[in-house]
Amino acid sequence: MSLSRLRTFVEVYRLRSLSSAARSLNLTQSNVSQHIAGLEVALGRPLFERLARGVRPTLAADELAADLGEHLDRAEEALAEARARSSELTGAVRILGHADFIAEVVTQHLPALVEAGIRIRLQPANRDLVQQMLIEGNFDLGVSAYPITDSRLRSEVIREETLRAVAAPVVAARILAASSLEEGLGREPVLSYSLDRPMIDAWLAGNNLGDLAASPAVTCPDLRVLRNLLAAGTGWSIMPNYLCQKEIGQGVLAEIAAPNRVMSLSYSLVWLSTALRHPRVAHARQALLRGMRRR
Repeated sequence: MSLSRLRTFVEVYRLRSLSSAARSLNLTQSNVSQHIAGLEVALGRPLFERLARGVRPTLAADELAADLGEHLDRAEEALAEARARSSELTGAVRILGHADFIAEVVTQHLPALVEAGIRIRLQPANRDLVQQMLIEGNFDLGVSAYPITDSRLRSEVIREETLRAVAAPVVAARILAASSLEEGLGREPVLSYSLDRPMIDAWLAGNNLGDLAASPAVTCPDLRVLRNLLAAGTGWSIMPNYLCQKEIGQGVLAEIAAPNRVMSLSYSLVWLSTALRHPRVAHARQALLRGMRRR
């Protein structure tokens, strides 16, 4: 039972498609079919039901994937790291994620990669686009502040950030002067990452402040834009600490203290396991993880 057949099985299992697995592994669809057929003969049990579009795993495939998947990934990661240490790290690594986090945090860890000869390609994207582009193989690594829902992707938390309610000092004073914090917040425009207000609603719920159902006055997926508007005296918002700590210290922004509970947001590095076969991607991933952990 060869390693290549096992890797082919895992790829078909994760992608639910012979053709997609063939593209991911740089094989022909005939090769992929042969690998799966050989495994089925060796096990004496069918692994997939062929559908009009894709395949459906059998119970035998579920059991084999559970026993094999993570062990195979770890072995391939170790091999890729070994190759990275012994070979020239050339080529590009494509990274996408939240624009403000990449600009303010990730870039601090890129100079060493550039010095190693790796070219870096950065692209802003929200969580859904991060997942889609990684699965389709258009990017190598992603950064997301929200849980990854696709089981084909792996992720690891790289940073925990306290969430802070902030506004310009004059706006914060008006909010705090109201008869209740809920009333004060409700009187002022709210600025949000998106229409569904993920950070704002999490902070409000954690502090028992209701939903303040007003639609955001401004939305932008780059929180630096919202920070500039806040500093100019427009509304209030929820910001991760790394984006507002300096401005609070300078008096440009003021914090509206959480009345009950300090909330936080987890940022994760995300990747498709097969991307780690490339030494430069495995090296970049490990360098970013180590750099974030040291912080």
